[in-house]
Amino acid sequence: MKEIQAKSSRQVQLTVFLLKVVDFTVTLALFYLFWLLFRYHSLNVIRVRGYRYNYFVLLAYGALIQFFNNTYNSYLLGYLRIRSIVFAQFISQFFSTVLVYLIVSVAWDHFDNPLIFLVLLTIQLLFDCGWSYYANLCYFKLNPARKTILIYRNELDLRRFGTIEGKPTERLYLITRKLQYAGNSFAEIRHELDGFDAVFVAGIHSRCRNGILKYCEENNIPGFFLPHVGDVLMQGAVHVQSFDSPVMLARRRQVPMGYAIFKRLFDIAFSLFGLIILSPLMLVVALAIRLYDHGPAIYKQVRLTKDAKQFEIYKFRSMRVDAEKDGVARLSTGDEDDRVTPIGRVIRRCRLDELPQLINILKGDMSFVGPRPERPEIAEQYLKVLPDFNLRLQVKAGLTGYAQVYGKYNIDPYEKLQFDLLYINHMNVLTDLQLVFATFGILFSRESTDGIRNDSESAVIFEEDKA
Repeated sequence: MKEIQAKSSRQVQLTVFLLKVVDFTVTLALFYLFWLLFRYHSLNVIRVRGYRYNYFVLLAYGALIQFFNNTYNSYLLGYLRIRSIVFAQFISQFFSTVLVYLIVSVAWDHFDNPLIFLVLLTIQLLFDCGWSYYANLCYFKLNPARKTILIYRNELDLRRFGTIEGKPTERLYLITRKLQYAGNSFAEIRHELDGFDAVFVAGIHSRCRNGILKYCEENNIPGFFLPHVGDVLMQGAVHVQSFDSPVMLARRRQVPMGYAIFKRLFDIAFSLFGLIILSPLMLVVALAIRLYDHGPAIYKQVRLTKDAKQFEIYKFRSMRVDAEKDGVARLSTGDEDDRVTPIGRVIRRCRLDELPQLINILKGDMSFVGPRPERPEIAEQYLKVLPDFNLRLQVKAGLTGYAQVYGKYNIDPYEKLQFDLLYINHMNVLTDLQLVFATFGILFSRESTDGIRNDSESAVIFEEDKA
């Protein structure tokens, strides 16, 4: 049985690899054809660099395509809908084409009409649609739904795993049993795992969880585990070779000096550039807000950044002037929130209300990438049930981050803390660039602007996992 599963897994991996190679090769070939036909000769570079110049352009385009495919998960077959895969591939190709065009044009001081590349992007889009449909078809044919058991502690755990019961993930994992954990040892629930091809685990005690983990390894079946905060912290630990026994060193994250300097220079340059380029749009938004109810266009609110330092964040006002006239801090509930004005709904949908935060980034209160800054009042409520919540304040607050890209606006504070700690563990120049570009993708997602799940004063109050 194990040999059959291993063989099947290798077959799926090989098929997916070949599908990726085909897609990558065709994408590069289409770009190279358009480059030769419409761009190369207009630069008159034959006399200067010869045909070798073409290879540098193709290499640059290939590197950008690879970067953006990883950023937007363009090859996440089976887990994304076909339209999501098509969109991920198209936006990868769009950014790659635009960047190569700008780099080459600036380098040669020669700007051709870029509209010809719309034909290229259209052809690539048609290919993306056909490839995504066929690739998903092959993936599901080779990877039929696995009989799955879900082991959980409470209703909150069930909600966190809720997406696996929706399309298209349900075609990969068919949940036929939901087992509520009641403090059992692994030996007591070992027999419950027999006959299942996949296991999902959330919120159970670490000893029992370790037993399930070993079971999955021994039987070559996939096990999916929602991490505890301690698990995420350990991901940032490093192996120390100064002792006779394996030792992992875990400590507060220290930002390397070179990375900190690059990050600050990046923030200054691009926030200034953004303010200059977007100033006409920001003026239109400010006038629209002002003309609607004659209230102030800019809304200031105290937020927390690195080491719990307070600062005033700037946003375009999307709610009534008296939205919190009772003095109680409340999170938005999205479109159902009657405090949001008609103008506010539009700018929140397009994320235009966040644009004034470019001023905060330029001032140094925030960075482009980092944990989203919380209000002191809301953070205080979270700390009552989650004392570890301030661990996310090890770095400067940001305009976007893991929680915004890979989670949703309305995730609960426990999930938000985990996402932010994941970023802190893995933050570097490449990760920051990927998150900045990935943010463009979520601007087209309706869920990214949803409010909290209920109309409570803060977010969902939950029991902290003590395991």
